[in-house]
Amino acid sequence: MKTELNQLYAQEPLSRDMAYDTLSRIGNGEAGEAEIAAVVSAINMRPAVLSEIQGFRDAMLDLALPIDLEGRVSIDIVGTGGDGKNTFNISTLSSMVVAGAGYLVTKHGSYGVSSSVGSSDVLLALGYEFTSDRDTLLRTLDRAGICFFHAPLFHPAMKNVAPVRRSLQVRSFFNLLGPLLNPAKPKYQLFGTYNLEVSRIYDYILQDMTDRDYTIVHALDGYDEISLTGPANVRSRTRQRLLYPADFGLPQLEPTSLHGGDTAEEGRKIFLDVLEGRATPAQRQVVCANAGLAIQTIKPEQSLPDCVAEAAASLESGKAREVLKRLVA
Repeated sequence: MKTELNQLYAQEPLSRDMAYDTLSRIGNGEAGEAEIAAVVSAINMRPAVLSEIQGFRDAMLDLALPIDLEGRVSIDIVGTGGDGKNTFNISTLSSMVVAGAGYLVTKHGSYGVSSSVGSSDVLLALGYEFTSDRDTLLRTLDRAGICFFHAPLFHPAMKNVAPVRRSLQVRSFFNLLGPLLNPAKPKYQLFGTYNLEVSRIYDYILQDMTDRDYTIVHALDGYDEISLTGPANVRSRTRQRLLYPADFGLPQLEPTSLHGGDTAEEGRKIFLDVLEGRATPAQRQVVCANAGLAIQTIKPEQSLPDCVAEAAASLESGKAREVLKRLVA
């Protein structure tokens, strides 16, 4: 890996093939923790590069455990994380709401790295047991409308990276990769990204994946999701637009209203409060905004306020709460 490290230290991007080889060696256990930390640190010192993200993604998917949905059409709602905002787990709650509205959700996620409330942290605190068994996951998807792919079970290569990520406690290119690695390769995806350049990279990569329909979100004040704290840049295969809270039929929120707590237990409490009707208006509104945009990704002909109303009905009727009950059961 000496050649690759010298190139990275010289601020020269890796080609797609070199990036593939680098991550393949990391995934196969051929690199030590010091080498992994050096790669992560060198790449962190400059903006993301398309050729590297493509090569890293290719390697991760080749090393991953795939899962066949047997023709089921689903959506994933996932963010890069790493925005430093420490919000409650909006994407996972939005997934429950979308499933409660009658759409199949194949959620891909992991433990929090730059926050305490990653999707895996919250679901574990709620009593969910992670599995990679295909039959179990498909039964859960059919029964609950949602199933969860805990990334470490489907990406065994990450076991060599996890100690380094935990020790560094900073955003890395693995935050960029995660949303692109759903092992089910769902037909629809709502992505959140922590900056505009990552949004552009995602758009470029996804334009070539003609079997996918997608929406990519970056809130201009730094959130990797629709935050309702200001405008958000939103991209899809056919258009780019700037969405304001009013476009969702919702008020603008204060950033403090989205705080997610500092422990998985605090994240669990907020999660249940939203589903059980005890949440603040701001917490409910931001979840419905993201769930509504996910629904519009599936039904682009439907207006955004109507999609938000569909999400609100799932939450207020208790259907989203039933999704969680069936999932953990």
